[in-house]
Parts: sequence; C-alpha cells; structure tokens
Amino acid sequence: MADPRVEKLANLLIEYSLKIRKGDVLLIRGQDLAAPLIRQAYRAALRRGANVETQIGVEGLAEIFYAEASPAQLAWVSPTARHQTRRIDAMLGVWADTNTRALTNADPKRMAAAARARKGLNKLFLDRAARGELRWVGTQWPTNANAQDAEMSLAEYEQFVFSAGHLDDPDPIATWKAISKSQQALTKALNRAKEIRLVAEDTDLTFSCAGRKWINCDGHENFPDGEVFTGPVERSAAGHVRFSFPAVHGGREVTNVFLEFSGGKVVRAQADKGEDFLKAMVAMDKGSCYLGEAAFGTNYSITQYTRNTLFDEKIGGTMHLALGAGYPETGGRNQSGLHWDMVRDLRRGGKVYADGVLIQENGRFIDRRFPQPGRSRAKRHK
Repeated sequence: MADPRVEKLANLLIEYSLKIRKGDVLLIRGQDLAAPLIRQAYRAALRRGANVETQIGVEGLAEIFYAEASPAQLAWVSPTARHQTRRIDAMLGVWADTNTRALTNADPKRMAAAARARKGLNKLFLDRAARGELRWVGTQWPTNANAQDAEMSLAEYEQFVFSAGHLDDPDPIATWKAISKSQQALTKALNRAKEIRLVAEDTDLTFSCAGRKWINCDGHENFPDGEVFTGPVERSAAGHVRFSFPAVHGGREVTNVFLEFSGGKVVRAQADKGEDFLKAMVAMDKGSCYLGEAAFGTNYSITQYTRNTLFDEKIGGTMHLALGAGYPETGGRNQSGLHWDMVRDLRRGGKVYADGVLIQENGRFIDRRFPQPGRSRAKRHK
C-alpha cells in the first residue's frame, strides 16, 4: 500500500514550493532509489500543465569520475547543463543515496578542481534564482543509508523525515503557510540589525550584516525547511567558532571543526578528523575562505543531529555558517565553487547578540522585538 504522505509531499513540492504553472519547464533530478516520490511529483507537475524533463542518476558515477577523470575532464563543464540552467523555469532535486560515504577516499584536490570549474555554472543558477527567473527546491527521500547515518531504523527515519515536513498534518500546505508567517516576523526584526555576535563554549564570532537582507526560508528552496539566513559582509567576520557536529561535504565527514577569522577570512582551520580535506576546501578558490551565509535554525520539530545538512542546519536553536558562495538575494557578493554549511548548537549555554543586545539564549529568542518562531509538535526519535 502506498504511503499517502508521499503524495502529500509531491503535491506540496509542486504546488507550494515551486508554484508550478502551465507551460513551465521543470527539471526533476534524483536517484532511481527515490522513484516513488519522483513519479508522484512528475504526475503532479503534468496535471498543472508543466513540461517536465527528468535526470535520473546511477549510483557510483561520482566515485568513478573523481578516480578516473583527467585534469581536462575535471575542468570540463557540460554545455547541456549550461543550456538547462539558462532555460528551465524550475528544478526539483531529490536526494537519495545507497552509500553516503562513497567519496570518503576521493582526492580532495580533484574534488576542489571540479568544483572550481563549475563555479560559473553555480553563479548562473543563483543569479537567475535571485532575479526570480528560476524556482528550485531540494528534498530528501528516506533511505537505509541516511537512516544508518542518523542511527535509526528505516521506519524511524521515514517518520523523522515526514514529521520534519509536517506531512502527517491534514493540510501540510496550510501548516507551512503559517510557519512562513511566523518566521517572517523574525526576519523583519533581523533586517534592522547591523551586527551579530555569536557566543558559546570555545566560540566568540562577530560579523556585520549591515545593508544585507535576511531571508525567510519557509519551504520554497529546501524541504523540509525552517531557517532565516543572510549573507555576512565579506570582510567582516572576526573571532573564532567551534562547530558542534561533524561537518559533512561531498560525502566526507570532518569532526570537531574549529575556524578562526580575521578580516572576514579564515586564518586558522583545524579538525580532529579530515583536517586535510577541510584545508583543501578552504583553499579551493579566492572566495572559499570567506563566509557566504549565516543562519538561525528554526525548525523545532527537528531536535537531533542526523549527518544530513538538509535537516541538521534547520535544528531549532542552532546557528549555521557556510564557507564559500553567498546568495545574491541577500546582497551577498562572495563567489566560490564551495558552499559548505557547518552547525553550531546554541541550546546549552549559547548566546546571540544583535547590535550588542542579547536576543537569543539557549536556543530561544528572548527579546520580544525578535519573535520566537512558533514551535511545532516535536518528537525525538532514538
């Protein structure tokens, strides 16, 4: 028997997240493991009059590419990908892995070279999105590999994923519209701030957000969602931060990450595991050592780390910072082939100041000028 939440998710992604209209060109990307959701999304998009293209991946190709590609092949950028990025109206990405650690032993320098080559393609995508010419959303299909990373059974992980998206609600779209309204009040308040200071154990970091825009993430680019983010002024970050959870990027896990900033730039990068990979990514290009994003996690139905950035960066009561490319819609100008989110938990002793005023403590906003986003029914899965 088909899970009714899959159809709810597909309809939400097509109708609410992407706002698909008649005549839109929609690209759906995903692994064949996610076929149940891809089929439902394909059906929903056709019913709304879209013209749909699909790219269904085969597991293991990335591993082969980084092992076998010549320097010229690492630097090659597909003209088909350029053409698609220029002409599609919307894109749905569905992530589904059979092995989330497949690239653990890939050469980080080769991975960095390929990412540098695609920097222009990424910029084209982000610029079109910032101008409102391209809508996109990415979501996770629950797999055994992701369940193992989260230390759950597949059934528990499915429940975790669907609960984070409120797909057990009678009308998930109505729920997300209410979440959007709640988060917009916080976003409006943050848009009046000029400087943010983050303080926690082994962490004291300040950055400017003057003249930048905070964005309400309410299910239109990631799903499930639940964050508000901005692009820090590029040369403003000063201080240090130790991230609470392992940082995962490109299938590589780096633990106990410590970064020190001066003049906006990473001047020291350390880790207990994966330090060589961390330093290679920081040195990828001119923009990879600067912050492209800073964000508050506001989804209080996500309470635990699962080694999946889509969920981990949304944990209510956390803050995440991303090295590399910024989002033009925030006013951010940092360009890079890298965008790597790292999460700092603030729920035990963390404090956040806006223009010198304490606005958040222990993961909750305490200044009434900065409204606490509405909590949903939270359930912890072990």
